[in-house]
Amino acid sequence: MQIKRALIATAIVWTLGVTAYILSHFVKIMYNPELQANVALTLALIPSVILGTKFYYKKGAYTNGFKLGVFMFLITICLDAIITVPVFIIPAGGDHLAFFSDPGFWFIGFEYILVVGLYSVFRPKIKTRKL
Repeated sequence: MQIKRALIATAIVWTLGVTAYILSHFVKIMYNPELQANVALTLALIPSVILGTKFYYKKGAYTNGFKLGVFMFLITICLDAIITVPVFIIPAGGDHLAFFSDPGFWFIGFEYILVVGLYSVFRPKIKTRKL
């Protein structure tokens, strides 16, 4: 695994995800703003993860996608613990325990790993396909 590229890819995905999460609070569509933010993040995560994973594989890396997804999600957990929770969640009245014990967080994590893994499986087919 190319650690540096994986860290950069994770930073791309994390930045886009946090941006989508925060921006969703400015547009009130649903009654529950936290649910709305999680839905926005769930939807924004798919193209964000594809973009980050595409960056990782750009130089011809050959890494099992599901292992890469787990690594990227573990780094995302660290970024969330160090930056997201103290800067955005705690001022809004939350805490680390509530953030990391939320089933929505783990659903999004599962989605994250799944999208990275599936991208790596279908990447050779996507790369060779001509339009």
